[in-house]
Amino acid sequence: MKLIGSVIGIALVLVYAVGSGMLVNTRDGWYGELNKPSWQPPAYVPGLIWPYCFVVLGIAAVLVSNRLSALATSLYLAIFAVTVAAALTWAYQFFRPHNLEASAIALTILSALTIVLIIIAARASWPVAIALVVYQLWIMTATALSWAYVRLN
Repeated sequence: MKLIGSVIGIALVLVYAVGSGMLVNTRDGWYGELNKPSWQPPAYVPGLIWPYCFVVLGIAAVLVSNRLSALATSLYLAIFAVTVAAALTWAYQFFRPHNLEASAIALTILSALTIVLIIIAARASWPVAIALVVYQLWIMTATALSWAYVRLN
């Protein structure tokens, strides 16, 4: 399960990174015209935080696969797969049909399930679990932003 779990974990990170990159579109002007909350992070922040998040998610998947039982690894990877699906649902709903409520719901699910990932990852490595907290904080920020977009638009 160690090698297979690691490969599945890395594949999920790649699906997450490539899939979201294909779905996110800020070039059509729609995003720029959204009413945004005053506390929205500057535009350069996502470009800094996402590479960190993808690397940490990959490291966490490998460590969980190599240090925990097959059952714990399977649970982690299944939940991780659901979080990737939620993230891609957010990207699609937000940037394609511009369904702000559906995208906010997807991020809420992602935010809640990421807590479970951190709890499982903590059994494999406390430093990686702490590193995942940064991802969690970013997802929580994105979730709050999504609900602010619903309210403001």
